Amino acid sequence: MKVTDIAFTVYPVTDLKRARQFYETTLGLKESRFFGNEKQGFVEYDIGSGTLAIGIGAPEWKPSRGGGSVALEVDDFNGAMNRLRECGCIFTLEPMETPVCHMAVVLDPDGNSVMIHRRKTS
Repeated sequence: MKVTDIAFTVYPVTDLKRARQFYETTLGLKESRFFGNEKQGFVEYDIGSGTLAIGIGAPEWKPSRGGGSVALEVDDFNGAMNRLRECGCIFTLEPMETPVCHMAVVLDPDGNSVMIHRRKTS
């Protein structure tokens, strides 16, 4: 078997309408596809060459702060931090700088970790 790409990353949510408010209004993502309905469905957001999906449906599939995380690359890190603070997002990692990037982690309404990231240019 040869893995050639990451098909998508998906987060479980408990309330699709509330989650969409966060991902679409707070983070500014645009829906690419929607499958199902508000009780059992998925929303996909194409971002660059990847796809982030949020979904609800399987009772054993639960959101988790300690689970996986997605890192969203932004063009204006400081502007993104201001927007997240204005929206009242909970930071689990305050904005920080490394030798190669700036990053911070916020929680979505279900407690999933979302990293906001900006690579430094060489």
